[in-house]
Amino acid sequence: MKKKKAELLQGTLDMMILQVLTGGPMHGYAIVKRIQQSSHDLLVVEEGSLYPALHRMDRRGLIQHEWGLSEANRRAKYYRLTAAGRRRLKVESERWGRFVDAVAGVMGIAVAEG
Repeated sequence: MKKKKAELLQGTLDMMILQVLTGGPMHGYAIVKRIQQSSHDLLVVEEGSLYPALHRMDRRGLIQHEWGLSEANRRAKYYRLTAAGRRRLKVESERWGRFVDAVAGVMGIAVAEG
């Protein structure tokens, strides 16, 4: 059961990273900040989760990286979405929408019965 939970979280993080990268190339810290800001500080992605996800998606061809300079004039890897990443984002977004609808349906029943 623990593996299923990890897969759901991992897939959700991947989907959020892909979505953030639709705005253009970003380095890891900027990705974390964008997720945090977009979620009104409710979601905080730790480095220990972010970088393994970025490396995994890079290996799978969903994103690509190149070296550049950050706003602080430091060398940083910039990640960008690939065509395969855009296709994956579309599939995962549709799947996420069905999941949210299903949970909302259950919660509506629970509220009505409560």
